[in-house]
Amino acid sequence: MREPIESDLLRTFLVITETTNFSTAAQRIGRTQSAVSAQIKRLEDTIGETLFERSARGAVLTRAGIQLLPYAQRVIELLNEAAANIRMKPLDGPVRIGIPEEYSQTILPAALAAFAVRHPAVEVTVSCDYTAHNLAALEKDELDLAVVFDWNNQSKGEVLCVDPTVWVTSLVHRVHEATPLPIAVYRDSTWCRDFALKSLEQIGRRYRIAFIADTSSGLKNAVSAGLAVTTLSRSNIPHGCRELTNDDGFPPVDSSRVVLRRNPYHSSEAIRELAEMVREAFQPMSALLQP
Repeated sequence: MREPIESDLLRTFLVITETTNFSTAAQRIGRTQSAVSAQIKRLEDTIGETLFERSARGAVLTRAGIQLLPYAQRVIELLNEAAANIRMKPLDGPVRIGIPEEYSQTILPAALAAFAVRHPAVEVTVSCDYTAHNLAALEKDELDLAVVFDWNNQSKGEVLCVDPTVWVTSLVHRVHEATPLPIAVYRDSTWCRDFALKSLEQIGRRYRIAFIADTSSGLKNAVSAGLAVTTLSRSNIPHGCRELTNDDGFPPVDSSRVVLRRNPYHSSEAIRELAEMVREAFQPMSALLQP
């Protein structure tokens, strides 16, 4: 049975891999070149393979070195993360965040769950509501953070991504070819009037309101069942449905910015940490939401 691999040896291995030079690596980690060479010799003895070939180009990884590299990176990343979390001052206190229903089952649950695990003493309260309601709650000091849609580039805050609203139809049903066009809309929504309906009126498309819902889940159910076409954020198109494009005769409805707004009256380390995790949760979306 071979000896376990020491983390210090893996750290030195990674520095040499990055610098491709034993002497440069020694300077970076504050050791002599002979000490660095001795460390790599110990690592090679432990593994039973040669990890570097020295040549005019410097220290080049062997086949075994290439195989070891991703494992060494993972081990050191985990150790660094563990050390950072252990040294981190525990956060506590309440954090109140408002989110749109569109992201309540997709992007944000993972961020909120990870935050709860990392900071169990923080009491997180989530309000799943419309943008107008969350903005009002933020102004009344009832929320600390709010993820909201901004259709007119008027909302102050940090832009997390751009998530266009598009017309959506079922892949099975061809309801988008009907005249008048059956559509599903939000109940008492000024956005539907100013954006969704206007986009059809501008191209002279006749329509009838066939389904009224209070939530995006209701709209998705309507379009999935083939009862109507509807408008949804591009990131929120359900399985079995597709975006209707200019080729289908449907123009884009808007280019909604997804914005993170903060409470103007107070902040805390817990609020800043949750804001950072929300920001990270939205990062992979930007490329995926391009047309």
